[in-house]
Amino acid sequence: MITVEEARALYAENDPAHGFDHVLRVLALAERIARAEGADLEIVRAAALLHDVGREEEVRTGRCHAQVSAARAREILRGHPPERVEAVAEAIAAHRFREGTPPRTLEAQVLYDADKLDAIGAVGVARAYACAGMYGHRLWGEVPPGYADRPPEEGQGDREDVSHTPVHEFAFKLARLRETLFTPTGRRIAEGRHQFMVAFFQRLEQEVRGEV
Repeated sequence: MITVEEARALYAENDPAHGFDHVLRVLALAERIARAEGADLEIVRAAALLHDVGREEEVRTGRCHAQVSAARAREILRGHPPERVEAVAEAIAAHRFREGTPPRTLEAQVLYDADKLDAIGAVGVARAYACAGMYGHRLWGEVPPGYADRPPEEGQGDREDVSHTPVHEFAFKLARLRETLFTPTGRRIAEGRHQFMVAFFQRLEQEVRGEV
């Protein structure tokens, strides 16, 4: 439905954490999960390649990038069978952690899992610090009691909140992602990635405090 090179041109303005390198990692994970779970590979590939094309517009306008990306996918793929285009758009529209609308189709669940797996583990830590550097956030900060229990719709500070750090991002979002995954394959992959993050942030706090 769309090639890697065709998709690459759509991501020139995305930030480092959501650029085409991210898309390629999500694509690889999505293909791996789709094969294991029996999902439609063509739908999954197209959805993975287009899932963040609306990210730059979200930064500029505040519109939900998942909805923007789904709308753009419908335009980009309009020459293909409508029901298959809609399957791609539905998967893209449901891939966001905070949206509250769970992915209903297997292909949507595969994309969700692949996208969230790229947000955890060593890559997830690296992406969190890439964003922190971009927004001028600190390396480490105390996480207040109850911070991790805030509902997703309240957000977690992000770029406007100078007190927000990757440690807060881990407590609020990254540590939760393993439990939100849908596919057995995605959950298996998540185990090792989750444990790496836990160990990393524990070690980081010890080093910050001069304990090790």
